[in-house]
Amino acid sequence: MTDFAELNGIPVYIVPAEGPSIKTGQDAVDLISSASEHRAALIAIPVERLGNDFFELRTGVAGEIAQKFVIYQVRVAIIGGISNRTAASKSLAAFVLESNRGNDLWFVGSLEELERRLIDVK
Repeated sequence: MTDFAELNGIPVYIVPAEGPSIKTGQDAVDLISSASEHRAALIAIPVERLGNDFFELRTGVAGEIAQKFVIYQVRVAIIGGISNRTAASKSLAAFVLESNRGNDLWFVGSLEELERRLIDVK
């Protein structure tokens, strides 16, 4: 089951926290397809849906998934706390920092934080 919401005028596809892990580029494309059916401009993915490989950048999983969102021009927000992961990995911390500077991929702690961030970006 999925949830769609409008946050500051932007249609958002909110992926449920429970469900299979999003591990591949094809998984990302499947999410993009579901989101497009509801004309969502942004997909919010809980960290619980991402496997450990996503957060271990050397695996390339995060890059493969992020690339799909960029290619299909759909913004994505990873929702939830990852401070323990960024504290353990300088490369992940740098990736998160750089992602949050742009408009395509964000890491935010909560849907409320995402909603605040969307105030300035439409």
